[in-house]
Amino acid sequence: MREGLMMDDHPLSLAAIVQRAETFSPDRAVAFRRPDGTVGKTTLGKCAARAHLLAGALRELGVGPGDVVGTLLWNQPEHLELYLALPAMGAVIHTLNPRLSAEELGFIIADAGDRVLVVDGTLLPVLEAIEPACRPDRVVVVRHDAGAAAASGDPGAAAASPEPGATGRGQQLGPGHLDYEQLLSGAQPLAWSMVPERAAAAMCYTSGTTGRPKGVLYSHRALVLHSICAALPDATDVSARDTVLPVVPMFHVNAWGMIYTAALVGAGLVLPGPRLDAVSILELLSGERVTITAGVPTVWMAVLQALDAEPDRWDLRALRALMVGGSAVPESLLAGFDRHGLRIVQAWGMTETSPLASVCRLPAELEDAPASERYAYRARQGRPLPLVEIRARGEDGRLIEWDDVAMGELEVRGPWVARAYHSGAGADRFTDDGWFRTGDVVRIDRSGNLRICDRAKDLVKSGGEWISSVDMENLLMAHDAVAEAAVIAVPDERWGERPLAVVALHPGMAADADELRAHLSRGFARWQLPDRFEFVEAIPRTATGKFKKTALREMFASGGASAPSPARSAAAR
Repeated sequence: MREGLMMDDHPLSLAAIVQRAETFSPDRAVAFRRPDGTVGKTTLGKCAARAHLLAGALRELGVGPGDVVGTLLWNQPEHLELYLALPAMGAVIHTLNPRLSAEELGFIIADAGDRVLVVDGTLLPVLEAIEPACRPDRVVVVRHDAGAAAASGDPGAAAASPEPGATGRGQQLGPGHLDYEQLLSGAQPLAWSMVPERAAAAMCYTSGTTGRPKGVLYSHRALVLHSICAALPDATDVSARDTVLPVVPMFHVNAWGMIYTAALVGAGLVLPGPRLDAVSILELLSGERVTITAGVPTVWMAVLQALDAEPDRWDLRALRALMVGGSAVPESLLAGFDRHGLRIVQAWGMTETSPLASVCRLPAELEDAPASERYAYRARQGRPLPLVEIRARGEDGRLIEWDDVAMGELEVRGPWVARAYHSGAGADRFTDDGWFRTGDVVRIDRSGNLRICDRAKDLVKSGGEWISSVDMENLLMAHDAVAEAAVIAVPDERWGERPLAVVALHPGMAADADELRAHLSRGFARWQLPDRFEFVEAIPRTATGKFKKTALREMFASGGASAPSPARSAAAR
């Protein structure tokens, strides 16, 4: 019988990735920075050993298969231990974004059903703001005083106590709170078991830009397949030879999958903690000889400014790729890092896609193409990873041609793409035949390379014609004086909507509306150019570091103008 030829139906469980890491890569370094700035070192094997103790301690607290454990933590070794322990013991890790409002966090914790919260001592004020409305069964606190550091064997943290104000009331355990290190010190290690591959392993919530945040549950199968494909040469290209620094927070969409991918291949890790300013990032990239890093464009804009100011201060010769996603990367950012011999690789994904869905790698046939052609290609979001399917549907409901002209809403499906939200919310985003409606408006070329034109809600429709805010923002940020730019639609009696550009200038530089409008005319027709420019000191950001267009709409879409900022005054002069 043909059934007799079946291969072993071994479950695709994250426990297998954890076991592989502790068996084959126990000595791989894990560097980390504590909130006080102190850098410490441990290994993947030590973190895995502590993960066994952590799992045993949580089991004693009543955490069983399928139970959800929330984390309010930075990129730190304890978070790595939870990433390893919870799925491997059959529980679910639910990473929480501490930069969200207390109301949003309270809703998310209640909606997910978190039984236990593990909280960094520096984030206890966040917990205190949540607790009146949402009290989890148990709270475990990671402290940063010398006693906690000594118990953990953390030489970096034990060397100095946190800077004043860094931990707030973090050294005092509240009623019913448990100390993380004490919990592990009295625990018996728990052995891993092969969890069913379709069981839930992790949980993240969407940003909630429209309505309530929505939960996405990731299965073991989805995250194992995501990790394998993410490591491929045409994806992140991570191997045991690499040292990976995820600037993207571990509370944001599984840290883009970089933790499990690194564990799978045996790559070293650098965990930057809460300090994500340009100098702190550059110090770690240089000092730890990082080869691959990842983060949103706004982070790298600041890093580029620091590099331009002091190009010889840091040794970044080991760094071979900056994975950048979360929003479109302007060509000016690509060219800026190229000046320093550093290569940005753009990727695209969402909470609903685990998150990596496409990566833009320059094909061999374009290696010798003119620079303008290469930059135009690299500014796209790339081709889908293996096993991910794409299509796009126009306003008329029909699928668009892959001619790089037609625009439509991108739909995706694949083994690590969600087919529903937790609690049944947002069912209209999923089709009956398994496709997820992303809300991203795209063009697709003949090779299947995506170009994100906009979020559907951010497109400007003026006189019945679409204007891409992404393309306009990218061209604005190519102007030498422009540090940041965001374009929003504002109501217009005659045309329905018109584009409004919000601009932050580089310190000490000047540009006015007429100059920027002339600059945009190189790539846009006269009727597409913004009628209004607003100059601000900095563009507001979301909790994940993207430009917060909802705030800009509240500020400017009513037709009122902002008070002149110093940047605007300088530009006017």
